[in-house]
Amino acid sequence: MESVIISTETRVQLIDITERIRDVVSEKGWKDGAVLLFVPHTTAGITINEGADPDVRRDLEATLSRLVPYRGSYRHAEGNSDAHIKTTLTGNSSLVILQDGRLKLGTWQSIFFCEYDGPRTRSLWIQHLEG
Repeated sequence: MESVIISTETRVQLIDITERIRDVVSEKGWKDGAVLLFVPHTTAGITINEGADPDVRRDLEATLSRLVPYRGSYRHAEGNSDAHIKTTLTGNSSLVILQDGRLKLGTWQSIFFCEYDGPRTRSLWIQHLEG
């Protein structure tokens, strides 16, 4: 298993980490199978979506913040209930097929680390599943 450190700059932030994942795959010489991406935090997640148009990322951030506002009638005492809910919506893991050392993503797809309680320093775990 490999670990990648991600530093976030704002409370809610989607960061394109596709190239970082490609770098790990290349450095490790992984060829076929899949990579499991796992975020070991309850207030951060991961998703795959369009990476070509930055407005998609901004729309996702804005819509999640509108659907699950920072301040609400939450009972959780730490003040980050919205972050827990947003993480549940995007999830904390993703599986990407690996073929000939390349991530098998669609033409417009990118992998995004989703910060919902930042800024923070976070971990992303990457496990190669041989195929």
